[in-house]
Amino acid sequence: MMSERIYPMTFASEFRDYIWGGRHLETIFGRKLPPGIVAESWDVSGHPSSPTRAEAGYWQGRTLPEIMDALGADLVGTNSAEMLRRNKFPLLVKLLDANQNLSVQVHPDDAYAREHEHGELGKTEMWYVLYAEPGTELIYGLAKGVTRESFQAAIERGTVESQLHRVPIRAGDAVYVSAGSVHALLAGAVVAEIQQNSDITYRVYDWGRVGEDGKPRPLHIRQAMEVIDWGLVEPGLVQPVMLAEEAGMKQSRLVQTPHFTVERVDLAAGAEFRGHCDGRTFEIWGCMTGQGAVRWDGESVTVQAVQFALLPAALGEYAIYATEQSTMLRAYV
Repeated sequence: MMSERIYPMTFASEFRDYIWGGRHLETIFGRKLPPGIVAESWDVSGHPSSPTRAEAGYWQGRTLPEIMDALGADLVGTNSAEMLRRNKFPLLVKLLDANQNLSVQVHPDDAYAREHEHGELGKTEMWYVLYAEPGTELIYGLAKGVTRESFQAAIERGTVESQLHRVPIRAGDAVYVSAGSVHALLAGAVVAEIQQNSDITYRVYDWGRVGEDGKPRPLHIRQAMEVIDWGLVEPGLVQPVMLAEEAGMKQSRLVQTPHFTVERVDLAAGAEFRGHCDGRTFEIWGCMTGQGAVRWDGESVTVQAVQFALLPAALGEYAIYATEQSTMLRAYV
């Protein structure tokens, strides 16, 4: 029966152990982690390098690409017809723990990736700050007065830091990292990242550190210089746009791009948000603080901080119910 195959799905996380990671996902958020450094938790992933597996229900143990192969548009929706033709789930959702500075990097757009990365997708993303130690900043865009020529000269002199724009952050902030944005998470931040389903990164600067082999990690200067958005000078944090407010519920838009939209939904204890997956798009709901439940067709699945649930496009009517005061992210195409 189709009804048993269409339900909100949670997935077992896939972990990455890059050198800049730590243990904050365990010590702050109570995640069960493998031993050692954990830099990223991929929580909803159809990427071939780390596909996530459904935790329960009809699809338990099956990867997201396998589920997409079986359900097609009933999973992703008609708005993602191009991604369905490419057999690629549109979005990738991660948690990032910056125990050290990440490299300064930039991602290509779709056109550049299509031409230079074997037809791959570009990478537009957004961050929602879950935790930031006092005084934490991130690198976002270029400093005032920076030009292509000054940036190239700074690379050659080893003074790239002088070309970068820093922005203070705290929990609850959001950052829109469009393709072409020079950026880096810095030590002391934990963020949720919603992005295109791509893993293409061009590293510009890596703070002079070396990898486990004792050698500097590779840089990608030529590609980076070709894709940097030189007009992104001293950008600011996302300014939420209010969409709706009623007793116990406040809905704001954070980011709207050709690739995805992300909203923030704040719910008081006992309040709910009602929606309808009408076949056009899947939705991904993430609990950033508090605890809630996705309710549909007389059934329910719990989501707590920080956990995500994928609602198939053919799900129909649903409700997000807050069992305690909660902040949720809602992502869709």
